Amino acid sequence: MSSTSIPAHQKELFGHPVGLYVLFFTEMWERFSYYGMRAILVLYLVRSSEAISEMGVVNLNPGLGWERGDALALYGWYTMMVYVMSVPGGYIADKFLGQKKSVLIGGVLLLIGHSTLAIEQMWAFYTGLVFIVLGVGMLKPNISTMVGGLYKQGDIRRDKGFTIFYIGINVGAFISSLVVGYVGEVYGWHYGFGLAGIGMGLGVLQYVLGMKYLSQVGNFLGDAKESQVVMKAPLTKVEKDRIIVLLISFLLVILFWGAFEQAGGLMNLYTMENTDRFLGNWQVPASWFQSINAMFIIFFGTSVAVFWANRKLKGQWLSKLGYPLALPVSTSLFKMTVGLIIMGIGFFFMTGATAQYEATGSSAMYWLVFAYLFHTIGELCLSPVALSFVTKLAPVKYASIMMGIYFAMTGFGSKLAGLLGEWSSTLGEFTIFTGIAVTTVGIGVIVLMLRPKLEALTHGVEDEEGVVS
Repeated sequence: MSSTSIPAHQKELFGHPVGLYVLFFTEMWERFSYYGMRAILVLYLVRSSEAISEMGVVNLNPGLGWERGDALALYGWYTMMVYVMSVPGGYIADKFLGQKKSVLIGGVLLLIGHSTLAIEQMWAFYTGLVFIVLGVGMLKPNISTMVGGLYKQGDIRRDKGFTIFYIGINVGAFISSLVVGYVGEVYGWHYGFGLAGIGMGLGVLQYVLGMKYLSQVGNFLGDAKESQVVMKAPLTKVEKDRIIVLLISFLLVILFWGAFEQAGGLMNLYTMENTDRFLGNWQVPASWFQSINAMFIIFFGTSVAVFWANRKLKGQWLSKLGYPLALPVSTSLFKMTVGLIIMGIGFFFMTGATAQYEATGSSAMYWLVFAYLFHTIGELCLSPVALSFVTKLAPVKYASIMMGIYFAMTGFGSKLAGLLGEWSSTLGEFTIFTGIAVTTVGIGVIVLMLRPKLEALTHGVEDEEGVVS
């Protein structure tokens, strides 16, 4: 069969379905809009609204002038809600629309939301946030479920496919943190918000043009006769056990994102207020540090995926840590737990930063760079693997709902991040950063000890993938 006669949805590029790259670019532009807005949101909230400061300095780019605690509280509620809405978004897709239409609707809602934020009115600010919350809720769980649907059950390319998809997320996040962050901080916050909207418009256009490569995935199955039996059948014992282990793994997700999301809140403010950001006579914009995580993901994403897929390399590394080579170590729970521990270690660098600040009145930029490096490696071990884990274990009829619950747990983690940021006003940043490090590493070690019992509940869904040879 010639390449021209192959149906569009069956075509491959670099060993993966072409549809993966359609979803890659859709999510890239969605994350461009979201992370661009996220990079400047807290900074915009706390920037003084006065035209002239008490020192007589002209404020060329006024914000809302909120108190630090209020800004972090809104950040926590907002980042929680954008992911909690993934539950109804997944339900709507499973019961009424299918994932493909839901992603399109979500993209349009996001376009409206980010464009509305460009209007310099308080009604527009709150209205825009509401549209973004609704848009992410419709798009986020369903586009991730569609990625899983591109691969048959047991296809070993699935984890790598999710890593490629995840790199797309961070290409958008990297570009937006630099571009939207710079435009927002230098030229005007609402210009930055509007630029994020343009990015989302490109994402919607690209998705519509690429739908021919997604004809076999994301369709609504509720009306199909063959699906009615599957949809109405009770869960089996195996399916129930797999849901249980998924729900347990979601506790790791809450803890991870509760720590990780300090990036857009407390760490963002710490960067602006306490970090020496001068390179000669030029001061690095605080929002640019939001791009470091995305940059590291682009650099190291494929390497981490190859490491987990390379049985010999992985086995040699683990044998040095005392693990026997025959141990099934590639399981998702193992990767996720290691990711939690590595991310937690990164906060010890923030402990060093706060100690230096308390001693000298400022802290060096390299503390942030090392912290984000460890956070990134931890994220690569946990986040794309968790997405893939959900598509492996969730029953087909609950696929989008379970993905929605996963993102809701991410949202609860974001709310926890906001609370921790608020507590820093009384407990101090040193206590918060050190407490996060000790807690995440400690819980990660405990989960590693309990891992064999938890993995028994998966009923061998990853046995073939997990054996080290």
